[in-house]
Amino acid sequence: MAERPENRVFGKRAEQHVVILASGDKIRHMTIRPWMAAVSFCFAGMFTVGYLAATSYLVLRDDLIGATMARQARMQHDYEDRISSLRAQVDRVTSRQLLDQQVVEEKVEKLMQQQLALSERHGKLNALLNRAEGSGIQATDDIPLPDAKPVTDGRRADAAGAIHAIMGLSGDATPKTAQLAYASTGESVADRSDRLFSKVTLSLKDLEHEQMGRIQSLAAGASETADAIQTILRRTGFDVAEAAPAETDAESGIGGPFVEPATFSDPFEDSINDLDSALERLDSARRTAKMLPFGNPSPGSNITSRFGNRTDPFFGRLALHAGIDFRASTGTEIRSTGAGTVTVAGRNGGYGNMVEIDHGNGLTTRYAHLSRVLVKVGDHVEAADPVGLSGTTGRSTGPHLHYEVRRGGKAIDPMRFLTAGMKLTTYMD
Repeated sequence: MAERPENRVFGKRAEQHVVILASGDKIRHMTIRPWMAAVSFCFAGMFTVGYLAATSYLVLRDDLIGATMARQARMQHDYEDRISSLRAQVDRVTSRQLLDQQVVEEKVEKLMQQQLALSERHGKLNALLNRAEGSGIQATDDIPLPDAKPVTDGRRADAAGAIHAIMGLSGDATPKTAQLAYASTGESVADRSDRLFSKVTLSLKDLEHEQMGRIQSLAAGASETADAIQTILRRTGFDVAEAAPAETDAESGIGGPFVEPATFSDPFEDSINDLDSALERLDSARRTAKMLPFGNPSPGSNITSRFGNRTDPFFGRLALHAGIDFRASTGTEIRSTGAGTVTVAGRNGGYGNMVEIDHGNGLTTRYAHLSRVLVKVGDHVEAADPVGLSGTTGRSTGPHLHYEVRRGGKAIDPMRFLTAGMKLTTYMD
């Protein structure tokens, strides 16, 4: 049997390493195989790598911990900055809402003051409107009056209610905090309230202008009527200021401490004053017209003889006829042509039974040839009051009424007053 060949390297047998361990008399030896060396080398390498890794970890651990802590600190700072930004934005929104609320309160207060002013004007207007209506003056349209403050749930609206209503126009007045950081604020409550108050203010201005237009229309109508009456009176030789009756001391009593006139001018107050002055002029003109003899002493009767020179029926020659004659059968009721006081009531020469009435300002009227006198001296009569019955007493050729108008004792043509009276009918209330 052939022997197992020995391991050879380049023809030589590899010598095996032997480790001898001696302990006293005992000797042990251990042959080191190649695989054992390889295993030992691997363990040594692994130990070295582990040692180096542990050493590196221990050396680099502080840097890793510091970097981690720094990253966490940066994250914390970012969150804190974010929270601070959100808080600042919340504060800005809150401040803006408070400012908007203050602006709204000021605007509501201003509107309430305007409403109060219109209500006060309404009180002044009522008296003038009633007075204008009583004078027969009408505007083209009704004058609009301010409405009272609206009633909500049985209570009148106030500034707080108006503010809540306006704040409610935007829905939820407290937006979520998370939305503040990302959503734009958009239109504020103050902007929306500005639009609302602008509309309300324009509406109130339009109402005020419309009221002023109507007031000016009434004032113009009253002035035109007063001017027409004054024109008619001037054509008869009288002026309103001249013919107006004197006021008593009780009616004309005025006074008070002297105060400098106001330096400001309110157009609405000026319009009110103009209307009041126009109505006062109209009332004065009408009072004057009622005092003067513009009536017809015998309505429905024809005129048979006018004022001026004519042939005298008794002497047949030219003579002045100081009045006008109305054809009136005996017993026809004769009326006063204006308010005044009876100064003559009875027989008076060629006038026969006559009534004379003093109308003031040197103006008198005479009613002659009466069959019966119905008044006595000192009586106060109004226009259209009966003063007697027609007849043919005195220097008369038949039943009729002789009517005269005298000023300062001088006879003037009564037709001027009769014609003026017919024109004044359309202007008298």
